[in-house]
Amino acid sequence: MKLGADLQAFSARIGHDFTRPDLLVRAVTHASIATPTRPDNQRLEFLGDRVLGLVMAEALLAADKGASEGQLAPRFNALVRKEACADVAREIALGDVLKLGRSEMMSGGRRKDALLGDAMEAVIAAVYLDSGFEAARGVILRLWGQRIGAVEADARDAKTALQEWAQARGLPPPDYTERMREGPDHQPVFTIEVRLATGEAEIAKAGAKRQAEQAAAKALLARMEKTNG
Repeated sequence: MKLGADLQAFSARIGHDFTRPDLLVRAVTHASIATPTRPDNQRLEFLGDRVLGLVMAEALLAADKGASEGQLAPRFNALVRKEACADVAREIALGDVLKLGRSEMMSGGRRKDALLGDAMEAVIAAVYLDSGFEAARGVILRLWGQRIGAVEADARDAKTALQEWAQARGLPPPDYTERMREGPDHQPVFTIEVRLATGEAEIAKAGAKRQAEQAAAKALLARMEKTNG
């Protein structure tokens, strides 16, 4: 099998020349277009998640030799969670080469965190099966790059951190409200408000409801920590 021009360009972007091009084709094939003769990327996603986890665990241990397990765990989660994988996928334009069924394309599948994150993990597995662990490790470290060193700032889940902040002060959990949804169904923009029982609130917009909630929580937490400690 010979890769098309789009997948050849993608292969160059991730810095890996596939000896088994079929692995890359499978990695970018979503279940919505799969057939008995064209398998989807779900099994590769399962494997890629594990390969990514091992590489990130090693990288974090090497980056901070004095860190405790309690310090490492949130950093690890920040680096391997679906949103992080989707962000890396966007940087390398993985969405442009995804093979999707018509309904998934019409609903904006090329921009969805879940699809992009899954496909990113599948691509990692494809590299691993094609050339082994060291090749996969090299690709991951190149693509994740500065994220590993800067992960401390993103390690806390903002919604969890805000809830813990509120509970520590005897307050109920923050309340999240969808104030607006704009744009077409395949490319929505959500406006989310988060409010504490004491009345303080922040609003944020994003292309996914969870992202907007996280952004609003992060903004409110930053303000509350600055003014109240």
